[in-house]
Formats: sequence, C-alpha cells, structure tokens
Amino acid sequence: MTRGFKDKLGEGGYGLVFKGKLRSGNLVAVKLLSKSKANGQDFINEVATIGRVHHVNVVRLIGFCVEGSKRALVYDFMPNGSLDKIIFSSEDNTSLTCQRMFEIAVGVARGIEYLHRGCEMQILHFDIKPHNILLDENFNPKVSDFGLAKLYPTDDSVVSLTVARGTLGYMAPELFYKNIGGVSYKADVYSFGMLLMEMVGRRRNLNAFANHTIGRCY
Repeated sequence: MTRGFKDKLGEGGYGLVFKGKLRSGNLVAVKLLSKSKANGQDFINEVATIGRVHHVNVVRLIGFCVEGSKRALVYDFMPNGSLDKIIFSSEDNTSLTCQRMFEIAVGVARGIEYLHRGCEMQILHFDIKPHNILLDENFNPKVSDFGLAKLYPTDDSVVSLTVARGTLGYMAPELFYKNIGGVSYKADVYSFGMLLMEMVGRRRNLNAFANHTIGRCY
C-alpha cells in the first residue's frame, strides 16, 4: 500500500505517517504508531473512538493493521496537510483568505460540537491544536488524532481524569490545577480558543524558550 514506506507525510510523538494507495486507487494516509508505553492504549483509544464517528469535520478511519508489535491506522488522505503548516508558514499563502479562515474555524467548531453532543458517548479529544486539524482538497477541516481521547456518558458534566492530557499551550488550567474546577468538555473548548488565537495571529501562542510558559500567550 505504501510501496515500502517511501513517501513520508509527517511525524510526531505518535510515530510516522506515510502516503499510500488502495487497490481502488484512492489515496490514504497510513499512521504507523511507535511503541507505546501504555501497552498500545493510544492505538486502542484511536480505533475505539474514531471508529464510531461519522462527520464531515472529523477525519474518517478506513481501517487498521496489527502485526506483532506493529500497529497502523489507515485514514483518508488530506492533500492540503495540517493547519499548522499553513498558518505558521513564512510564505504568503493567498489561498487562505479571511473568509476561508473563518470557514475553517467554523468547521473545526462543528467537528468538536459533534464529538461532544452528536455521538452516543461524549468524546473528549484533549489535544485540539493546529497540528491535529487536517485539510482536504477544498480546505475543509477534519479533526484528527484521537490517541488521547476518552469516552464518557453524555450526561457527565464533570469527568474523571487521573493525569493531565494534551499539549502545552493548548491545555485548559483545570487540567493542571484541580482546585479551580472539574474537567469537562470545556477543556476542548479552551484548546479551540487557543487555536483560534493562533489562526488570527498567524503565530504560536507558546514561547518554548520562556520560563513558566504553561498556558502563556502573547
């Protein structure tokens, strides 16, 4: 499918992503997960979560492979890549007008709202950020990467969480400081707000070289 993993699309803490082609001719993205410290829990999370959702603004899982310790997830290929590569690019990207950026923001919001209220179980993503928003050929956004996601009953307003989950610069304060309130779907809403600030300012909220940068923005 990937012709020996020749065409790498990207990489992250989860592993590597390669471009592939199905026998039908459709292009796909194959995410090859690195060895997990949690006995493959990130893989199980992603399959269990994304396998039950169907929405225009959520990436579609086509299938998965397990061979020994190797685990791979197969998704629809998104030709315009991830949002971070566009909004943080030093090049002048004339294809993303203010109207287009607004449509992307609305699409991401609809995807998140569906995860929170449109499924049998409430799905909290816990890692909303530009890197995890993929763009199809028409720049329609798709929420992706459900390795940190958790499922809860829809009537749970406050959810249980043993450890903080997410990426610095996008994590809600209640994920760190338990005395300011319980964790809920609002943690994803906070991350979405941080994403919006980066979309408008076209620069990252987090200064990796500053001291005490948790949640810090300019």
